[in-house]
Amino acid sequence: MPLVVVGIGVILLLILMIGFKLNGFVSLILVALAVGILEGMPLPKVVSSITGGVGGTLGSLALILGFGAMLGKMMADSGAASRIATTLIKKFGKKRIQWAVVITGFVVGIALFYEIGFVLLIPLVFSIAAEAELPLLYIGVPMAAALSVTHGFLPPHPGPTAIAGVYKADIAKTLLYGIIIAIPTVIVAGPVFTLFLKKMEHPIPTNLYNPKTFTEEEMPGFGVSIFTALVPVILMALRAIITISAPKSALIPFVTFLGDPTIALLIAVIIALFTFGLNKGKKMPEINKTLTEAIASIAMIMLIIGGGGAFKQVLVDSGVDKYIKVLMTGSHLSPLILAWLIAAVLRIALGSATVAGMTAAGIAAPLIGMGHVSPELMVLATGAGSLIFSHVNDPGFWIFKEYFNLSIPETLKSWSVLETLISVMGLVLVLIASVII
Repeated sequence: MPLVVVGIGVILLLILMIGFKLNGFVSLILVALAVGILEGMPLPKVVSSITGGVGGTLGSLALILGFGAMLGKMMADSGAASRIATTLIKKFGKKRIQWAVVITGFVVGIALFYEIGFVLLIPLVFSIAAEAELPLLYIGVPMAAALSVTHGFLPPHPGPTAIAGVYKADIAKTLLYGIIIAIPTVIVAGPVFTLFLKKMEHPIPTNLYNPKTFTEEEMPGFGVSIFTALVPVILMALRAIITISAPKSALIPFVTFLGDPTIALLIAVIIALFTFGLNKGKKMPEINKTLTEAIASIAMIMLIIGGGGAFKQVLVDSGVDKYIKVLMTGSHLSPLILAWLIAAVLRIALGSATVAGMTAAGIAAPLIGMGHVSPELMVLATGAGSLIFSHVNDPGFWIFKEYFNLSIPETLKSWSVLETLISVMGLVLVLIASVII
């Protein structure tokens, strides 16, 4: 039974990493090999699936993570992150700083994939936690919750937008309903949930953040700091707005190019060379050293993410998604619950929220006509299901673990529970909305 093999693979991964303390990347590759063989895949196919999974995952993320790390490192080394952090602390105060982080995560998350937004905001999280002398997860969890909610619920984020296309849902209505559902969800999964994580604190990873005290003159201004940090968001949001509002505009090729995540981050890095480097009197050798250190700090993280991609691809290529599709055929559940359930099972089995959401939408699309249900609520139910219980086969799990310096059990208790809260609350609120709409 394919799902039993998936379960065996997850248990084996936990044994290798927790029991034998084996490196995460090596463990993921070994487990991907074992699962592929147990699922009956030909040996050459297992190997090609693993290499394709690593390449496919890092092919889309390597440049993004690299440029994001460079931008973050320049923000940290120039004092820009400290400037933003101290300004937010003064404006909101320590007691309300979580709300500043939630708002920032919402704004950034609408335009960016989760991993991009996370890498972009993590230096800010480190700086706020250090400057305000607050626990790292107290600041980091609200940021992660806001990014995850937008990832699952809100167009023009690519995930919900693509699912809306499958269901032929109205984008504007999906966004409106999504915001109504997203606000209470992120409050519970963010600021409220952090109250239960007080015993799970670790120092900021020294290889990712090296605190430094800056004088007022050394730090760039708040305006230029926030603008440089938000350049990728502005470019990607512009792309989404024009694509949705004027799909036949002559500007589409231009904004599509500028709004590509890789290009947007590259432009931000180039701008940062001036705003955070040359404009502050730094020489190119010093700036280049910062860029090199940025890449060195995320090298193992990138490999671990690639390993997670390999595991995910083996599950996809072995036909786990097709098995789940057959399993769900003939169910008499509400289309909203069924769409959520299919996406949830796929998410747990495959790891990728995007793959789970899109696959579930393809399976559940015919149910809209049969159940007379709102296509917009189907988008939100599917998006909610695709976020549930992120664990060891999801690259997002490893990003959260490594940046917040957590063990695997701690990541399961924090990140995995956070994602499940978002998923379940999303479904409950969608079902309530279905009674009203």
